[in-house]
Amino acid sequence: MPNNTMLNVVAWNQEKGYLAAGGDQGLLKVLKLESGKGQGGGNLSMNQNLQGHQGNVMVLQWNDQYQKLTTSDEQGLIIVWMLHKSHWFEEMINNRNKSVVTDMRWTPNGEKIGIVYEDGAVIVGSVEGTRLWGKELKIRLKLIEWSPDSRTILFGTPEGAVNVYDYVGNFQFPIRIHCLRGLQGQEMPLAAIEWYDQNRQGFSYEDQDEKAPALCIAYQCGRMQLMRNMTDDAPILIDTGMLIKHVKWNPNGNVLAVSGSSIEEVEGHKSCVQFYSAFGQHLRSLRVPSFTGIVNAVTWEGYGLRIALAVDTNILFANIQPNYMWGYFSGTLVFAFRKPERNDMCIIFWDITVNEKHVKYMKRLQKIACCDEYCILVAKNEDEPNQWYVVLCNAVGCPVDSKIITIEPKHVAMSKTHVIIASDEVVYYWHYRQKNSNVMALDGNKKKSGKENAFHIDEQPKTDGIYDKNTWKAPTQQCDDPISAIAASTDAFLVGRVSGQVLKFTIPYIQLESRMTLRSRPQ
Repeated sequence: MPNNTMLNVVAWNQEKGYLAAGGDQGLLKVLKLESGKGQGGGNLSMNQNLQGHQGNVMVLQWNDQYQKLTTSDEQGLIIVWMLHKSHWFEEMINNRNKSVVTDMRWTPNGEKIGIVYEDGAVIVGSVEGTRLWGKELKIRLKLIEWSPDSRTILFGTPEGAVNVYDYVGNFQFPIRIHCLRGLQGQEMPLAAIEWYDQNRQGFSYEDQDEKAPALCIAYQCGRMQLMRNMTDDAPILIDTGMLIKHVKWNPNGNVLAVSGSSIEEVEGHKSCVQFYSAFGQHLRSLRVPSFTGIVNAVTWEGYGLRIALAVDTNILFANIQPNYMWGYFSGTLVFAFRKPERNDMCIIFWDITVNEKHVKYMKRLQKIACCDEYCILVAKNEDEPNQWYVVLCNAVGCPVDSKIITIEPKHVAMSKTHVIIASDEVVYYWHYRQKNSNVMALDGNKKKSGKENAFHIDEQPKTDGIYDKNTWKAPTQQCDDPISAIAASTDAFLVGRVSGQVLKFTIPYIQLESRMTLRSRPQ
């Protein structure tokens, strides 16, 4: 930013790709990066300074449906901007001159805006600029969020309470906060209330039996709760171990970015962004080069492949690489994706030498792995709980062999002879072909192909016996160091664990050969 001006907020327009940044001394910019879908950096095709604010710009909200930008500064001045002939202009100005605006939110359909002031005043206006209603609540206000159907409003107070009101401002009930248990008696300021709209076109949660949480309530102390609805009595509770500044769902609603600073005793406060799945599973950490301070704000690009961060006087961009399901074997690229109109996964086997595609559909597909002449597709059994299909396919997608397992396939690897599948604590292996024999060359009565077995990661692998899904029982022992990654080669496979330990097992006689320790968690 020019003149080393501090940034407070950034927000990406999800439809048209404009990026707004607001900071101290009235700084307000609208930028646009030229590059296409998630190509990394790029030149600025727009870099416009918007004049109008004198004080520090504290709140920025896009209205994607109507292509408007609403901004507010520390003096309570609100400006609505519109785009005309590729320039942004002031369309409306409003100043109550009594208190400062702490938050503003457009409804998901873009037709109404809710504005909250620190002194408890609430104003709801239409996109045309008419005031629909106003109210003086008898509490101080910090945050506002609309429900996806725009019929409910959540108000957050500086002390940390979150209350539910109807769309004309009548109190309904307080939301029960579970994530602050054990921290009573202290001030617990809110950091964010973010409610993802699961009714959005194209939203689909891959392979989930249960509805994904969409409402996130986060506190500056690092505690968060993820709720399926406002009355969810069993929300997912997360202690991020950081000082939270800002939280944002990605455009698909399946990843939550949490920005702020980590609480590390040794090295002081460190800027970082933590990424969680909607079910509260920690996915990744992004260490941010901090110049002096913390990540004030985080925002996602409309495709979900980039984020922008406001750090001190800079905007930093980071590329996001989702875990795509794909693999490459014997001249064939196999990949899977979901079509918005279907509820199963479309798998394409693309022979790149002759440019032929074979298409296959599978419900609840979870993993793809391949090696040499074959690939495996792992999918959840829809009718039986805790059962998964492991299907061995050739290069045109025809099933050659299959197994049913009762071990959750969180990690999958494949060699020329073995399929290795791991849950958090159990490793399953299937010796699907002998070194030099073809899988198909089985005798007439098609006896069981290959040997399969499973063992707990803290125990020695069993070499006798055969895994049988009907009689196999999951180990009851507690596993304090879950598996985080696996990989396989011709004569060995590796199992990485959260602590950084990596175990090496020999193939085909599955035996623990060696172990080593890394300084970080293998992914």
